[in-house]
Amino acid sequence: MTGFSVTFVANPDGWGPCDEYNKRVKSGQLRDDEHQRTIVQNLQDLHDMLAEYQAPKVVHPSIESLRPQPQSLFRSLFHIKPPKAQTNVPPNLPKGLYMYGDVGSGKTMLMDLFYDTLPHNISSKTRIHFHNFMHDVHKRLHAMKMDHGTDLDAVSYVAADLAEKGSVLCFDEFQCTDVADAMILRSLLKALMFHGVVLVTTSNRHPDDLYKNGIQRASFIPCINLLKTRLRVLNLDSTTDYRKIPRPPSGVYHHPLDKAASSHANRWFEFLGDVKRDPPHKAIHEVWGREIEVPKASGKAAMFPFKELIGRATGAADYLELMRSYDAFIITDVPGMTHRERDWARRFITFIDAVYESRSKLVLTTAVPLFQLFMSPEEIGEALHHGRQKGSVKHEEEHEGVDDVMRQMMDDLGMNMQMLKNSNVFTGDEERFAFSRALSRLSEMGSQDWVERGLGMEHRGGLHEKEGWQRVRSRWREDSL
Repeated sequence: MTGFSVTFVANPDGWGPCDEYNKRVKSGQLRDDEHQRTIVQNLQDLHDMLAEYQAPKVVHPSIESLRPQPQSLFRSLFHIKPPKAQTNVPPNLPKGLYMYGDVGSGKTMLMDLFYDTLPHNISSKTRIHFHNFMHDVHKRLHAMKMDHGTDLDAVSYVAADLAEKGSVLCFDEFQCTDVADAMILRSLLKALMFHGVVLVTTSNRHPDDLYKNGIQRASFIPCINLLKTRLRVLNLDSTTDYRKIPRPPSGVYHHPLDKAASSHANRWFEFLGDVKRDPPHKAIHEVWGREIEVPKASGKAAMFPFKELIGRATGAADYLELMRSYDAFIITDVPGMTHRERDWARRFITFIDAVYESRSKLVLTTAVPLFQLFMSPEEIGEALHHGRQKGSVKHEEEHEGVDDVMRQMMDDLGMNMQMLKNSNVFTGDEERFAFSRALSRLSEMGSQDWVERGLGMEHRGGLHEKEGWQRVRSRWREDSL
């Protein structure tokens, strides 16, 4: 592709990626592949959400609104920058897809399936090679600067122009190797999302590996965070366990609670359980004369809606009994827990600690990103404000935004504790530490190493690796009695 491919959709109603995949398998164009089918189901999930999506009308900002606002004397004296204009992503924007894999993993074919079957209500769509896209963006930015000078936010204006070309933007071969691209990508992509554009992209590397060792890479990290938060990251490279069953292509955590959440939970339950030899069923366990009901169990996997596990008066003894009986837990419909749901939050943290200490697997579908589970953006914003007043948190201009601060908390226990000390939500250092540690542990339990350890994945040693891990788990069970 040499430039923009803007197409007006004429796809028949009800025909989606799964239908097209089945048609091509039946005709012999494609070989039926179980792993590919799980990827195609993710495409279908997004297709179904787009069928009900109405993108907002693109409103172009005026040139004057993009120029820096004059500073007051007070701000000038104290070197305080004026607040940035808010570019909040519409709450109804469907979560896009980021599909990565090696050469031969089917990236182009999968993008064809998705692009060619977009629902009829998506009135226009754009597909372009990412290199050509960025070349076009820089040409537009240069023209803006020639016409209006350099002292304006040209990226926001260009993003509005691009958003008018289509409410679905598909990139082939997303990559970042140029510092000029790296410095504008986050603001460009977020501005596109602000205008209601759904992004779908292929790449040969995970977002975490983009622009690796690049100049000023720290300034690119917010772009990586945006991609991981606003797009569903799918690994196209098929990995199977000793049973020859491919692991789900997505990570273990899923948000928001959209149409794809249920299929995410079910795929992981089927993979972590043993549905062929032990069909899903209810199970009852007894703790100190009380019964705990597991709504759905198979093999060593248990699945609960959040309110059935945490919404009830359960505690550490209940969770410990569950850890002795199961190796994997799929918890669905997890809400964000602000100061009004502190009891739920405390119970959930106790459960997280039990899962972590038993080295079990944890799969979640959540209403909000993980870093918003225990503090809302408003509560984080308040903590940031107090921290800046005290001088314990950097000034606003040194951060890209509240979301970036919250995501950093997932990986930085020290920063997490500092933020929580600036919040009025928590009642003492012990509680702050428990919440901080929970975020850190959730981050670790979402890593590939944690998820695949003990599953007998072929690239890790197959059944031999699984048996070795089972001996480790057996010793833990004995120690916990």
